[in-house]
Amino acid sequence: MVTSKSYKLSFIILIIVLIILFFANVSLGSISIPFNTVFNSLTGSADNYIILNYRLPKAITAILVGSGLGISGLLMQTLFRNPLAGPFVLGITSGASLGVALVIMGSSVLGGFFATLLISKWSLVISASLGSFLVLLTVLIVSSRVRDTMAILIIGLMFGSITAAVVSVLSYFSSAEELQQYIFWGFGSLGDLQWNELKIFALIYSVGLLFSIASIKALNTLLLGENYAKSLGLNIKQSRLIIIIATSLLAGTITAFAGPIAFIGLAIPHLTRQVFNTSNHKILLPAVFLFGAIIMLICDSIAQLPNTDYTLPINAITSLIGAPVVVWLLVRKKKMVF
Repeated sequence: MVTSKSYKLSFIILIIVLIILFFANVSLGSISIPFNTVFNSLTGSADNYIILNYRLPKAITAILVGSGLGISGLLMQTLFRNPLAGPFVLGITSGASLGVALVIMGSSVLGGFFATLLISKWSLVISASLGSFLVLLTVLIVSSRVRDTMAILIIGLMFGSITAAVVSVLSYFSSAEELQQYIFWGFGSLGDLQWNELKIFALIYSVGLLFSIASIKALNTLLLGENYAKSLGLNIKQSRLIIIIATSLLAGTITAFAGPIAFIGLAIPHLTRQVFNTSNHKILLPAVFLFGAIIMLICDSIAQLPNTDYTLPINAITSLIGAPVVVWLLVRKKKMVF
C-alpha cells in the first residue's frame, strides 16, 4: 500500500529532477554553457544574452507545453474513461492546423489576402487560436445538447476528419514552398517564443490550469461512472463543460504557440499512473504536471543535439524516446490503473 509519506518523497524527488533538468536544458545547446554561468544569469549577477533571451524562454516553454499536454490528456482520459483519449480528441489541434493551413496555403486557393497575413509569426499564432476557438465553440454547443459523453468524443473525431480533409485539399493546390512551411510548423517548436509572447502563453495556460484544478473533485467522481456521479449530486453537464474548457485552453494555446506536439498528452497520464499507482486526481494532477515537464525537458535537450549546429524536430523525439518507455512500463506492470 502506498502511503502519504511515500507520495511526498516521490514529489520531492520529481521536483529536484525537474530543477536539475531545467538547468541542464538551459546549459545544453550548440554551445555548452557551464552551470555556474547559467545560475549567475538567472540570479541577475551576470548578463548572458543567449541564456536570458533564447534558452531560458525555451526551457520555460518546454515546462508549460509538457505539463499542459499531460494535464489535458489526463482530463480527457478521465472524462471519456478511455485510455486512448488524448488532449486532441475534441478536434482542437485539427482546428488550429486548419487555421494555419489557411494562412500558409490559402493564398494559392483563396487569393492574395491570406498571403499578406504572413508578415509576422503572430499571424500563425492568431490563425491557430481562431481555428481552435471555432472548433471549441462548436464542441461546446454540441455538448450542451448531447447527454452521452462518448457522443462528444465521436463528434470531436469527426471534426478532426473534416478539417484534415480541408487541409488535404489546400495542400493539393499549394506550392512546394508553402507545403514546406506548413510541414515545418507541424514539426513543432519550443524555441520560437520571445518574452512578450511567452507572457501571453503563460497567462492563458494559467487560466486553463485553474479550471483543471477546479475539476479535481468532479474527475474523481466521474471515475465511478456518470450514473453513480449523478446520484452523488454531481452536475454532469457543468462538470463536463469545465473540463472541456480547461482542455481546450491548454491544448489550443500550446498548439497555437508551439505547434502540434505528439505523444506527451496521451502517454504522460499512463506513465504517471504506473509510477504512483493511484487514480486520485489530487495526486495525479500535480504528478502529471511534473512528469510532463520533465519528459519534455529531456526530449528538448536531446532534440538540440548538444555541441552541434543541428536541431531535430521535437515531435520526432517525443515519440521516438517516449513511446518505447511507456510500452515497456505497461508490459512490465501488465495492467493499467484507471
